Amino acid sequence: MASELDVRGVDLAYQISGDGPALIWGHGLSGSRSHDDALGLLDFDQVEQACRLLRYDARGHGSSGVTQEPTTYSWASLAADQLMLADRLGIGSYIAGGASMGCGTALHAAVQAPDRVRGLLLVIPPTAWETRQAQAAIWDQLAMAVETDGVDAFIDGVLELESPDPFDGRTEWADSMNIQRAMEPGQLATVLRGAATADLPDREAVRSITQPTVILAWTGDAGHPASTAEELAKLIPGSELHLASTWDDLQNWTELAVQLTTST
Repeated sequence: MASELDVRGVDLAYQISGDGPALIWGHGLSGSRSHDDALGLLDFDQVEQACRLLRYDARGHGSSGVTQEPTTYSWASLAADQLMLADRLGIGSYIAGGASMGCGTALHAAVQAPDRVRGLLLVIPPTAWETRQAQAAIWDQLAMAVETDGVDAFIDGVLELESPDPFDGRTEWADSMNIQRAMEPGQLATVLRGAATADLPDREAVRSITQPTVILAWTGDAGHPASTAEELAKLIPGSELHLASTWDDLQNWTELAVQLTTST
């Protein structure tokens, strides 16, 4: 059952299920818990059998409240939200996991509170560092398009791009994007501008991460290039990198997530 808590000035919608070690999961930009369910990167029903799973809609997304200042959507700021939400729910140490924006949130949480984050599940790491500036410009441009032409301008633009390799010939990618058409244009424009302020922690900070880390990435997606995942694997000692190029490859991700939760 979903609930809400006031976290750093905004109501965050969340749900907790399962028992055992805690895993906090963050979704991607413009996504939500519902979007994650439709996309199917992980089988959360299976994951919750191995851990205490906390899923939530980030500020400005899904059923959570909206703030107007773009910097409140930086991944560092979203990490502060996550840590505060964990505090409010009495969660001490936990595995931080997430896809895209949620991946950036998890990394910043590990840097901000290394004593709290005992493991990392980094899924489809986004553009970062040298590749981030060009992506930030795209988010700014799309924010203006949304303000002029509505949410469809964003969704249709994304759907015109080739889907990541594992979704070749499948409908899940487009179906999940259609869920996002329910967003208010002003809300979407705000989070897109916020994404333009975001980046992963710098390389030196990432090198300081010693927690067990599993990196799950795919091929064929310029917004989530394999190069970021490969760089993270080099920077984080002992991390495991798994690249998916087919739908069958993607089906292994849930098992890899469960293995991390049960071994950390």
